[in-house]
Amino acid sequence: MLEWLVAPGAIAFSAALVLMALVGVVEALGLGAGAVDLDLDADGGLLDWLGVGQVPVLVLLVAFLAAFGGLGLAGQQAALTLTGAFLSPWIAVPAALVTALPATALLARGLAHILPRDETTAFDVEDLVGRAGTITVGRAREGSPARTRVLDPHGQAHHVLVEPNDPAEIFEEGDTVRLVRREGDRFRAILHVSPRLTDWMNP
Repeated sequence: MLEWLVAPGAIAFSAALVLMALVGVVEALGLGAGAVDLDLDADGGLLDWLGVGQVPVLVLLVAFLAAFGGLGLAGQQAALTLTGAFLSPWIAVPAALVTALPATALLARGLAHILPRDETTAFDVEDLVGRAGTITVGRAREGSPARTRVLDPHGQAHHVLVEPNDPAEIFEEGDTVRLVRREGDRFRAILHVSPRLTDWMNP
């Protein structure tokens, strides 16, 4: 069985499951907070579909690794049974990636109903205007909002899309901004604290 798992056609999927287990252990030990830092510049469409914001990023990563590893090994097992040989990794890995993405989205939606949520519908998001938040995913610029984590007065987190109030400004991940007004499904904000500015002031 071990030889099957480390065969060239299966090693990528076995490695994904091992990494999934390691991430799970790290998270269980409480060492996972902030361990995964996404460097994405997107408008949130694909991220929303995958479940970013619905469940913690580490949980989403575990779901993806489980889907990729499990579907990949299942596919190779089926190929071995039907043809007597594994599919080429050049075929099996892309196929597993394509099928793992919708599977991850489904898992995220299922987990969102089980795991405690960090958002609430009992709070009017309009009341987030005036509060500070941190850019968590993407780079915010005119016409391209970034995902921002904002705490309401009850300490509950909301993930909203933010663009600079000044079209000439750009907010980077880690910047703290203050929401100044809401425009449809997104907010306008001004820079509140930038880690880059803090580093420059305190060398």
